[in-house]
Amino acid sequence: MKKKNLLKKNLKEKLKKILPHLNERERRLVLASEAKALGFGGVSAVSRASGVSRQTIHKALAELDEPPLKGRQRQPGGGRKKIRSQQPDLLKALHELLDCGTRGDPMSTLRWSSKSTRKLMAALHEQGFSVSHKTVADLLHEEGFSLQANRKTLEGASHPDRNAQFETINRKAKDQQAKNEPVISVDTKKKEIVGNFKNNGKEWHREGESEKVQTHDFPIKELGRVSPYGVYDLSRKEGWVNVGIDHDTAAFAVESIRQWWNEMGASAYPNAKTLLITADAGGSNGYRSRLWKVELQKFANETGLRLSICHFPPGTSKWNKIEHQMFSFITQNWRGRPLVSYAVIVNLIGRTTTTTGLKIKCRLDRKKYPKGIKISDKELAKVNLKQDSFHGEWNYTIEPN
Repeated sequence: MKKKNLLKKNLKEKLKKILPHLNERERRLVLASEAKALGFGGVSAVSRASGVSRQTIHKALAELDEPPLKGRQRQPGGGRKKIRSQQPDLLKALHELLDCGTRGDPMSTLRWSSKSTRKLMAALHEQGFSVSHKTVADLLHEEGFSLQANRKTLEGASHPDRNAQFETINRKAKDQQAKNEPVISVDTKKKEIVGNFKNNGKEWHREGESEKVQTHDFPIKELGRVSPYGVYDLSRKEGWVNVGIDHDTAAFAVESIRQWWNEMGASAYPNAKTLLITADAGGSNGYRSRLWKVELQKFANETGLRLSICHFPPGTSKWNKIEHQMFSFITQNWRGRPLVSYAVIVNLIGRTTTTTGLKIKCRLDRKKYPKGIKISDKELAKVNLKQDSFHGEWNYTIEPN
């Protein structure tokens, strides 16, 4: 597809440079010659690249075998008038339809519909213009428009202490690693629907043998969705994923960290005294969650570890290491493969590796994690929590009671 688009772009640039230097008949013959060289579909491709009608190019194909003619072939001013000349206000009307201000007008006919060439054509017809959807496409290309997808580039308002918090997290992580103490990045991956449903991405198959999946993504009651909660060890480049089948709560988040410690962390860091946890500002491990802090206290009491927690500022979850050091590779590993069962999900996650040595262990968690658990002030007061001097709501420690 990329090669085909490149050929079209090169043809357009080529014709744009050479056609102005030729007379009318020479232009037709050059276009016909290009169309003939391209083979099947060449006439349409040349027509789109040059703006000349397919009918004209077809006639020119017959002229290729005729002897050369001399002199002017058409009287000055002859030929069909350009649509811009026939309908002088057409271009202005098209720009108004595409203008951001007009599209934001609730009364605009295009406010709540896609801006396809046929929809634009219909809107222009309502204003009294006579134009085809192909002509609309040609005018859009001439005016520098092209089909564009949404791009995730806007982060929203940036917290004034964002960079300072990044530096705090980086400093604490380096200090921990220098002492051979564990540093982990935690988060919940996007919830996935379980069953024979479409999964984004492509896999190699024989022609016509792609996997068939359900047309609609209606969750299967018995399977539902899964919440893969990940723990990524920044020093060892190893990960743990706890695949939950119930609610993504703070209790589930801490249980996932507990499982990582019991399965991997304790043996990797037998002399550890402090565990640094870096997490997002919201979600099941958000800094405002009372249940998160109460569950961490239980974990600290069980292990004897001093827990140091650092939250990324709001709106900066993409900077969390686990996102691009682990979750992205899991997504690549199961691309184009329907997640038909819990076993398939666990195996695909557990088999995710990279050339740089990433290893992941995975487990299915069938426990129930009810939503809506309320933590009273009295319960919260029992948490042995000490806030840092810099943004204590983001940076704090929880020591064993």
